[in-house]
Order: sequence, then structure tokens, then C-alpha cells
Amino acid sequence: MSPATTPDRSLSQARRWGFLPAARKQRALPGFGLTMGLSISYLSLIVLIPLSAVLLKTTTMGWSAFWETISAARVLASLKLTFGMAALAALINGVFGLILAWVLVRYRFPGRRIVDALIDLPFALPTSVAGISLAAIYAPTGWIGSWAEPYVGQIAFTPWGVLIALVFIGLPFVVRTVQPVLEELEQEQEEVSACLGADRFQTVSKVIFPAILPACLTGVALAFARAVGEYGSVIFIAGNVPMVSEITPLLIVIKLEQFDYAGASALAVLMMVLSFIILLAINRLQWYLQSRHSGQARGKAAKVAAPLSLEAAR
Repeated sequence: MSPATTPDRSLSQARRWGFLPAARKQRALPGFGLTMGLSISYLSLIVLIPLSAVLLKTTTMGWSAFWETISAARVLASLKLTFGMAALAALINGVFGLILAWVLVRYRFPGRRIVDALIDLPFALPTSVAGISLAAIYAPTGWIGSWAEPYVGQIAFTPWGVLIALVFIGLPFVVRTVQPVLEELEQEQEEVSACLGADRFQTVSKVIFPAILPACLTGVALAFARAVGEYGSVIFIAGNVPMVSEITPLLIVIKLEQFDYAGASALAVLMMVLSFIILLAINRLQWYLQSRHSGQARGKAAKVAAPLSLEAAR
């Protein structure tokens, strides 16, 4: 061994055991420190500092006042309505958004581009305009409300009106999340499944659905997060009846108008914590399903490659 190689080996061993920092890799685009600093600064200004201010404002009221605020009957009724309808709307969008994305990707029909453009309408439409339009249509004197009232009862100005508004604003999240995954899904997999003797239900349940399930869960989570904080489109069609059709964001606005900033902050913190827990659970489930699907795909590929490698060795 030459003496010139001894320092290099010593440095590599020191880096391996953590005594020295690892050597930096040369990147095509430099500036990691600058971009990371800008990212953290932007995230702090937009997200972390405002949320910290809400938390600090809540600490000024004390634990007893905080518990009294969030445990009021009116608040609990609004939380039940807000999170319950948001979850139900997200599930509905998960089913029909998946069907709509499938139709747009796999079929060609007249007016397809118009339908594809209409999906983004809730993104561009002001929420107040959406609420007024939905209230006019689903009111007892509206086109759909007057027809549906003898069969299902009144829709607008009830909790069902809240559900209609949340479904309307959450549908694009599911469609736009699932659509790219379906476009990248090769149809040859379905043909191979059919050649192996699988029927249509088995192909959908064993081949297609596991591949798009993580993306569908992402869309459902985005639709749920959007529905929980929705305000503009809901207040026009909900009726805003206390203990019946009053959502939690409306209670926060009411407390702000009453100059009860600590009470509004308490409700905001409660919604933030509950939303974070639910979204964390959904993301963990998505990660588990995605890793499981990837593991199964690698296992199947290994089973197929093993006989081929043995045959090549012979």
C-alpha cells in the first residue's frame, strides 16, 4: 500500500463513522443553501408565523375558558355538522370523481373537452357566486328544489344544502388528482390480465384499483381539507340556523364580529388540531397502501424473473 492512499482511507473511515461531515456531491444546479433559506422563510411567513400567532392568542384565555368555549353545545353541534358533512362530501367526491376521471381518460366522445373544462369551474368561480347559484337552484322555489321537495324534502337551508355546497367545491380535487395516474396507467396491464383469464371485476379490483388508490386517497384528503374550511359557498345555502345548519367557520366569524378574538382563536385552534389529526391518518393510510402495492409489484416481478434467470443459466 502506498503512503499516498493512507490519508484518503483515513478520511473515508472518519466520514463513515460520523467524525467528519460527508463529502458534498457536485450538483448540476448549485444554490441549496439559498433555496432552502428562501423556502423556510416563505413557509414561516405564510404558514408558521400566522398559526403561531393563533396559538399564542389562545393561551391568553386560560384552560378553563378555553374548555368552556370549545365544549359549548352550539360549538359541538357546528363541529359535528362541519366535519361530518366534509367527510361525507369527500367520500361522495371520491366515488364520482373517480368515475368522472375514468370517463375522461378512457373514452372519447363529443363535448369531452367542454366537460373537462367544466370540472375546473369551482376553482375559478367565486365561492359567494357558487353559494348564491346553488341556493337559487335548490331552494323550494328553484328548478331542482321544487321538484325534489315532494320526494326528499327541502334541500336548501338545511344540512343537506351544506353537503351540496361541499360536494360542489371538492369535486375538482379528486378528478385532477386521479386523472394523471389513470393517463399513465398502461392498458397493456389490463390486456395481460384478460389473457390470464381474469374477468372485468378481477381486473378492476386487482390491477387498476390498487394502482390508483393512493392518488384517490390524496384527492379525498384534499377535498376534505377544502370542505372543512369552506365558508363563502355554504352560508348562502345552509340557512345558518344555530344547532341545525351552522358551520364552525361561521361561528369564528361571529366571534370576531363580537370582538371575542380569544374565543375565535380557540375555535380556530380546535379545527386546526382536528384537521391535522384526520389528514395525518389519511396520509399514513395512503403511504401504507402505496408501499404495500410497490412491494407486491416487486414480488411479482421477482417471481416472473426467477424462472427466466434459471432458464438462461441452463
